[in-house]
Amino acid sequence: MFSIIQWFVFLLANAVAIPIVIGPLFDMSSIEVMQLMQRTFFIMGVACFLQGWIGHKMPIVDGPAGIWVSTFAVFAGTISTATGSAENSLRLLEMAMILTGIFLMLFGLFKISGKIISIFTPLVTGVFLTLLTVQLGGTFLQGMTGVAEYAVIQIDATIVSFITFILVLVLSLFSHGWKKSYAVLIGIVVGWVVYELFIGTSSERPNGLQTISAPEWFAWGTPIWDWSLIPIALLTAVILLSNIVAALSAVTDVREEKARVSYGDMNRSSFTLGVNHGISGIFSGIAVITLASSAGFLKLTGEKRIRPFLIASAVLILASFFPSMIYYLAQIPAPIANAALLATFVELMGLGIKNLFSNRLDDRNTTIITVSLLIGSGLMFFPADSFSGLSDMVRQVVSNGLLVGTAIAVILELIWKRPEQPAEINEA
Repeated sequence: MFSIIQWFVFLLANAVAIPIVIGPLFDMSSIEVMQLMQRTFFIMGVACFLQGWIGHKMPIVDGPAGIWVSTFAVFAGTISTATGSAENSLRLLEMAMILTGIFLMLFGLFKISGKIISIFTPLVTGVFLTLLTVQLGGTFLQGMTGVAEYAVIQIDATIVSFITFILVLVLSLFSHGWKKSYAVLIGIVVGWVVYELFIGTSSERPNGLQTISAPEWFAWGTPIWDWSLIPIALLTAVILLSNIVAALSAVTDVREEKARVSYGDMNRSSFTLGVNHGISGIFSGIAVITLASSAGFLKLTGEKRIRPFLIASAVLILASFFPSMIYYLAQIPAPIANAALLATFVELMGLGIKNLFSNRLDDRNTTIITVSLLIGSGLMFFPADSFSGLSDMVRQVVSNGLLVGTAIAVILELIWKRPEQPAEINEA
């Protein structure tokens, strides 16, 4: 029973913050944020259960994070300018998640996941992780300081959010045991209490909030088809394969039950992740990815069985049918949620830098890194209106600096062959 509770709390810690960060980007009301969180609980519970049952069959959390948070932020900043409303942007995102799911299912069905993943060298992975953290760092900081909501820095919210950021960072880096594993959850709870004591929130429980209700299908409307979504979905699917490998390898090492990740594990996981992306699009949520951080939780708790994980996933699905309970979780102040997430990205950026410097910095590698980072990060600073004169397909690709920079790194890594190393002379 205790193992199930541990897993449920860990699932909860990975589910609550992202909807609160995404909501203000699309001007969602507190009720809409609550409904997004409700659907996120459902999607995450189903995704974890399916992966543990028929996918990779390991206790690995699938949660909203990484590239999809970045994609939502980009669509909020640029696509709504072209489509005329946040609602249309969200409907495009539904279709983007469904298309990405189709590609992932095809990769797994035709057993080509292992071949595709070979293009993700440490250099490409380093470029991707660095650009991801740079792009989302700005989004999180705007949320922490109140700029995302009020357009100007809110001093009181900024102070409390940075206290939360430092607390999560210190717990993550210097604490041990359960404090380290639940650093994000502890930081959110402490930050929330401090925020309420010194700032307070004016939100009141709305009348007519149902005690029990099912998550809504296509809550943002029917998905909008657009040919320009295909390259975004394809590149996102390829990037997610590298994420699967990282998570499966990390958890396999901790469980010590297999010598390595097999192609069968990879293909099943890819197919199931595709199904989960389809569910994310249908239920208007944030698509989930396989989280390598699960390995740290397994190592901490020593709980390596799949059964408690599956039961905890089922409990999360059940919890999604109680919106009155979820409403209170949705009242977590946005600056606090953003601060907790920014702290988790410190380690992620460190991982990206380690990948970049794991290569010999010769002219070839240095050029690939700098060109990819300069163009990718440079595009992030373009005003949203800058892309309005481009065709839909071009606009939706080039407006996403993360995808462009990663694509450049992949292409250069493939076409620019490594120089041959001179033979060493043995002076016996």
